[in-house]
Amino acid sequence: MTTTGSELRDSPPTVSRRLRIVIPIVLFLTFLVAAVAVFLLPAQPGSWQQAYDPLGHWWLSTFAAAIPIIVLLGLLALNIVKAHWAAIFGLTAVLLVACAGFHMPARAAAATAIYGAGYGLMPIGWIVINVLFLYTLTVETGLFKVLQGSMTGITQDRRLQLLLIAFSFGAFFEGAAGFGTPVAVTAAILIGLGFRPLQASGLSLIANTAPVAFGALGTPILALKLVTGFSEMVLSAQVGTILTFFSVLVPFWLIWAFCGAAATIEIWPAILVAGVSFAIPQFVVSNYHGPWLVNVISSVVSMIALMAFLRVWHPKRIWRFNNEGQTAVARAHHGYARQELMRAWMPWIVLSVLVFVWGMPQVKRALDRVSAPIFPVTGLHNVVERMPPVVLTPTKEAAVFSLNWLSATGTGILIAAVISGFVMRLRLRDIVRLYIRTLVKLRYSLITISAMMAIGFVSRYGGLDATMGLAFARTGWMYPFFGTLLGWLGVALTGSDTSSNVLFGSLQKISAGQLGISPVLMASANSAGGVMGKMIDAQSIVVASTATEWYGHEGTILRYVFFHSIALAALVGILVMLMAYVHPFTTMVVK
Repeated sequence: MTTTGSELRDSPPTVSRRLRIVIPIVLFLTFLVAAVAVFLLPAQPGSWQQAYDPLGHWWLSTFAAAIPIIVLLGLLALNIVKAHWAAIFGLTAVLLVACAGFHMPARAAAATAIYGAGYGLMPIGWIVINVLFLYTLTVETGLFKVLQGSMTGITQDRRLQLLLIAFSFGAFFEGAAGFGTPVAVTAAILIGLGFRPLQASGLSLIANTAPVAFGALGTPILALKLVTGFSEMVLSAQVGTILTFFSVLVPFWLIWAFCGAAATIEIWPAILVAGVSFAIPQFVVSNYHGPWLVNVISSVVSMIALMAFLRVWHPKRIWRFNNEGQTAVARAHHGYARQELMRAWMPWIVLSVLVFVWGMPQVKRALDRVSAPIFPVTGLHNVVERMPPVVLTPTKEAAVFSLNWLSATGTGILIAAVISGFVMRLRLRDIVRLYIRTLVKLRYSLITISAMMAIGFVSRYGGLDATMGLAFARTGWMYPFFGTLLGWLGVALTGSDTSSNVLFGSLQKISAGQLGISPVLMASANSAGGVMGKMIDAQSIVVASTATEWYGHEGTILRYVFFHSIALAALVGILVMLMAYVHPFTTMVVK
């Protein structure tokens, strides 16, 4: 699948003059009402209990809950407005549905929107800013061209470069940091290597799937443990067992999405090496060590194995872009001295080391002790009460914003960028100038990410997500399939496998127990199915479009990846159904 030249020259979608006037007014009024609600309206006495069928008919309540997602994704997919306006309309819709349809107190709804917007800036926006800042530094100094040339010393085949960077290298950043880091880094590298914006964006999203369940040193599994009560070792083993097959499949799927079946078959040995060398360590570490280092170990093994294999094997046809001309030479003599290559790779080596160190729990705790102010969200903290059957007993939802700026992954990336700037012999004045330029360039993307996170938070605290989840739980014997898709929906809504596990982990356990299905299997299926929703969540799409500087084409990226997302999620659902009912797949269920 490739893009055409005319597609790349298309300008971002425009809106009518009337719409240009109406949208800013909607934006202004939305946030004005939110501010008034938070600071002036009286607090809700006691707690507010979520209602999952407020309209009296489950199907009608489910449709109402889905309206904000329909608005957001519909506007994005149809390219009616730019992404930040689509996010603003979606935020307006979710506030109206939560307050008018689900009877959420206005003060709590407004506080939730501001809480979500703050989370969009820290940690997610903070990561995007600093990754793009580092990339800008390397481009400004000309070292990115050296890095690009050095890649030809490994392979000139664009398929193999994609496999190495998007799948193997990206998995390392997912394991060490998560939260958008792998897509931001790999998309920026791919665009610098000559991949077109849609390819760099969409393919980075597709590649960032199988590793997601063990992202950020196993954070999604640890969150699933908290809401289900199952051991992290049991959940890690079950999720690792489900995803082993997909860790081999995804790299094949990635290359097929890039260049088609025939070109994929030409390099199947290399794809198999990358996938198997990732899948085997993933299975072993997840089953016998735990969730913490699964991706880090698997990605390093995959990178080493693939690069070693490419030293002794290369395809008969070296696949290149149409405008590059063809070559029969698998590896080029780039002509750069070793010192130049070290300077070009040093920023990314420093980035990898600092991101890994920043992700270690011991380091995070130490940095948080230095500076991590915690703010209970006024009007929301312990106000919302989640109710059965989503949870076993009524549970108050905490809402605490931790401004852990020092331990945030984005801070580690910023330090890596500043160190790299000095290594690249830039003056402090130039580093500051380039950082300001990066901030200005990302202003609309930051608005978009904040608004989209606000949508997800209001959906969660307003009970809209649980209403949609309960609709999946009505599917009876088909629940193993649709329960897996529930995890996919959770990540698509929230942008995080961790958040999806927190939202639906307890519901999965309860529903599975009522249907006589293994609760461990379905809790794990929530996380394993959720990874395939990562490529279509609005936050990840905006991160990808920002990293490739392809602003205004978020709808194009969504359309590009949507089929891949739902198809892979369905395959996970089929495997989970087989594990639930069909021998010998039932032996794969962890007891």
